[in-house]
Amino acid sequence: MNGFLRSIALALACLSAGCASLPPPEDRIASTALPATGHSPLEAAVSSRAASHPGLAGIHALPIPIDAFAARALLAGAAERSIDAQYYIWHGDNTGYLLFEALRRAAERGVRVRLLLDDLNTAGLDPVIAALDAHPNIEVRLYNPLVYRTARVANYVFDFARANRRMHNKAFIVDNAVAVVGGRNIADEYLGAGSDVAFADLDVMAVGPVVGEVSGEFDLYWNSASAYPAAALLGPRGVPAADLAAKLAEVRADPQSRAYASALRDTPLLKALLAGHLAFDWVHATALYDDPAKTLDSAQRTDVLLLPQLLESMGRPQRSFDLVSPYFVPGDKGTDAIAALAKRGVRVRVLTNSLAATDVVAVHAGYAKRRRELLEAGVALYELKPTAVADDPDDKAVFGLSSSSSLHAKTFAVDGERIFVGSFNTDQRSAHLNTEMGLVIASPALAQRLGTAFDDVVPRVAYEVRLTPDGSLEWLDRTPRGVTRFTVEPGTRAATRGLVELLSILPIEWLL
Repeated sequence: MNGFLRSIALALACLSAGCASLPPPEDRIASTALPATGHSPLEAAVSSRAASHPGLAGIHALPIPIDAFAARALLAGAAERSIDAQYYIWHGDNTGYLLFEALRRAAERGVRVRLLLDDLNTAGLDPVIAALDAHPNIEVRLYNPLVYRTARVANYVFDFARANRRMHNKAFIVDNAVAVVGGRNIADEYLGAGSDVAFADLDVMAVGPVVGEVSGEFDLYWNSASAYPAAALLGPRGVPAADLAAKLAEVRADPQSRAYASALRDTPLLKALLAGHLAFDWVHATALYDDPAKTLDSAQRTDVLLLPQLLESMGRPQRSFDLVSPYFVPGDKGTDAIAALAKRGVRVRVLTNSLAATDVVAVHAGYAKRRRELLEAGVALYELKPTAVADDPDDKAVFGLSSSSSLHAKTFAVDGERIFVGSFNTDQRSAHLNTEMGLVIASPALAQRLGTAFDDVVPRVAYEVRLTPDGSLEWLDRTPRGVTRFTVEPGTRAATRGLVELLSILPIEWLL
């Protein structure tokens, strides 16, 4: 509370002193992805396999958090020419600093590093960002930056329309030859580094022509009007190089980091990739993304939005539609469209967070008021249990579930033939406010794996929401001991449920 009051006081001080503004754009020098040469071991390993599958992308799913971290860290260690990284969240925790160090070490080897971070979640990182940016081979840009670095709430007081639009994209591209795309941010809770709550998520590693498309997305954002050089915003405020090195050494010495590093040494991911043994699904894949103009354009032109492209690329479901979204706020149009699918005979199944598992109660309110209409149309609704544990290895191979899980994966499959993996939530914020990206992958293997998960895994790790004969809602909890039925949302208090009821009637759905 004291911190909040200080922020309010600083905001009032800013108001009395006049509003600050963003720096002029003159210092933004355009740059683009370095073309792959095929000369590095990583490029050679990828190109030799891609040559056997002309025009196709190699896709390797990364549902396990440690593998998702390893893919980024080990690829950064193998980089010889370039690393382009773009993230909504990059925390100053163990995994965040370990990956900062991986970028710094790559830069020391002469690798060009471009780091693009949405500025909403960089609180406390300004000195580290400035120190990294000071390296001659590292450039950091902040997307849609906050003018007031300390009193961050002031940015919403004075410039809400702009500050409310964020870059939610996630991509990690090495040597323009391998890309990691999906739902994970860079933080302990996303990468399984021993945090209290682990997000169940999904990334994919991609090679082949689609990597160039992901690089094109990065370049578009990097050179956009909303991407500001960190130096123009932070100035010479970085921690000394020796202090940064000491902090990185401290993180490496942390027992949790040592255990994580040990697990990294044991993973065969990079060795298998370089040796040509890593299993890839060779399929057609396309990178889709919002135009960064969405950040500044309040007119909501459809030509800059991801959602219309996504619906066109995935095609109209004929048999099945399986959707996983942690934040599921379909709104009027989305609810009507999903209900219409079910009414014409398409099997529609949705997995989202339960109220006990969600990290945003307001978002759950935007979903809860749509449940009855969806159920009446024949949609199957599942809500992840907060204690979902994947005891079976096959369960972990879907979303990397662990104890105290909260769903964060964003994926859906159509007709068991095509699947989307990316940053897009099925909510109003992803559709209209934030920028998003992802891959549409024509992979029956991945699409059917999601369908099989709904058949076998989801009923064990999630509550099924159903309508009773008298029209009320019930939640079914299936365990080895049998089925338990709840008439209120399991694992929640009356006060929380009351808050959901209140929030569901407020006109805030457009923000969710």
